[in-house]
Amino acid sequence: MDHPSDRTTSARVIAAWQVTYSDPLTLRAGEEVTVGKHDTEWPGWVWCTNRTGKGGWVPEQYIEEHGSEGAARYDYTAVELAVNVGDELLVGQRLNGWVWCTNANGQSGWVPGRNLETL
Repeated sequence: MDHPSDRTTSARVIAAWQVTYSDPLTLRAGEEVTVGKHDTEWPGWVWCTNRTGKGGWVPEQYIEEHGSEGAARYDYTAVELAVNVGDELLVGQRLNGWVWCTNANGQSGWVPGRNLETL
């Protein structure tokens, strides 16, 4: 399971999204993390903190959990993509209610799936 999917479709933004975390967590495959709480609003996401103390939401599928410790199964970045209503995006991977998207300027990041309609 690599990061963005090789199948891409297009979507239009139906609700704007602003970036929540300006300094997102990035993990390399095999990197050790402390596993925290599981998200109740977005099931399938878990709060992980790397060894330098930076935390972020990570898809459960990307973490090999061993109690409160874990390791990244794959490279991952928690970068979000700010979008406005009417923006058209290329859609990659869909995971736990979020979608990896790329805008017309070539910027990529996660956007909530509920903010998009497939074209």
